Amino acid sequence: MSERGFRTLGIAYKEAGSLRVINREHEKGMTFLGFLVFSDRLKEGISATISRLKHAGVELKIISGDNRFAAANISGQVGLDGTRMLSGPDISVMSDEALLGKVNEVDVFAQVEPNQKERLITALKKAGNVVGYIGDGINDASALHAADVGISVDTAVDVAKDAADIVLLEKDLAVLEDGMREGRMTFANTLKYVFMATSANFGNMFSMAGASLIMPFLPLLPKQVMLTNLLTDLPEMTIAADNVDRELVEKPRRWDIKFIRNFMLVFGLISSIFDFLTFAVLLLILHASPEQFRAGWFIESVISASVIVLVIRTRRFFLRSRPGKYLIMATLLVVAAVLVLPYTGIGSLFGFAPLPAYFLVIVAAIVLTYAGFAEIAKHIFYRKMKL
Repeated sequence: MSERGFRTLGIAYKEAGSLRVINREHEKGMTFLGFLVFSDRLKEGISATISRLKHAGVELKIISGDNRFAAANISGQVGLDGTRMLSGPDISVMSDEALLGKVNEVDVFAQVEPNQKERLITALKKAGNVVGYIGDGINDASALHAADVGISVDTAVDVAKDAADIVLLEKDLAVLEDGMREGRMTFANTLKYVFMATSANFGNMFSMAGASLIMPFLPLLPKQVMLTNLLTDLPEMTIAADNVDRELVEKPRRWDIKFIRNFMLVFGLISSIFDFLTFAVLLLILHASPEQFRAGWFIESVISASVIVLVIRTRRFFLRSRPGKYLIMATLLVVAAVLVLPYTGIGSLFGFAPLPAYFLVIVAAIVLTYAGFAEIAKHIFYRKMKL
């Protein structure tokens, strides 16, 4: 019956007379009545959900108090290899080092005692895994605490819910799958913002410092710097609702400070190079006045920062990745505002002078060249980083 997935209890009786305390001596010579057989059916679609989780880089393991036969049957129904099994009695005689070398190879842990659950979670973490554990009973509390992410359900006992990091309102792994994908999308968009903010700020800082050393006037006035920051932040604020490329949510990802640092240095320096190219064109070729210089660099800086968001937000060729509608709207709005501003009264309040049309044509050529160069550099960078 266990091999068929049923939980079984044997029922027997014995006339106890006036005895008030029953011990093991009284369990002899009993009359067997039969079995109670319990069937705990799997939810419909669970195999498909587990398959999708596996495709997304999430490996499922079963930790059960059931005997080996019942655990093997359940694992087979959900698509796991029931032969890759370790039982509680085997775990009890294993050293921590031996268990550490075994946990990644095992799919099913059967006849597990409550205190062994936490030991298994700890071993999985030490083996290099980020571990989520789902439990709903009192005996799961210590394992929920030990896991990187403890997960329980709304119908669980209070102790389990208190120990969990996440409580599912539906007892369904598909809910967890949806939440995981939402989390990966949030993580991907957070990284986009980090990449944009660090590289842009590093490049602007380097450009402003360098220009201040070689130029007889400030490249931008303080109020112009504040306006630049405000306008460049508008497209970046929409990143939270941006579309995410499919490949960025298919596999789990982690924070990589070294990668972020390298990205900041490469694209910050590229940004700074084109800033200095703009300086040279405005001063040496166009012979711009200080007011025209500031208007020209303001236009180039804000538009290039807005356009470059569309480039570095994806690892694909930027035309093959569809941005979110709010990002597109914010980018177009900022570009239009920046082009019009120097010709308005508000522009004069900020110290900008109107620019001749050929100034704008040259600035547009610099921005387009910058975007193309950044696109090429992006593909080289990801190829060098082997991502």
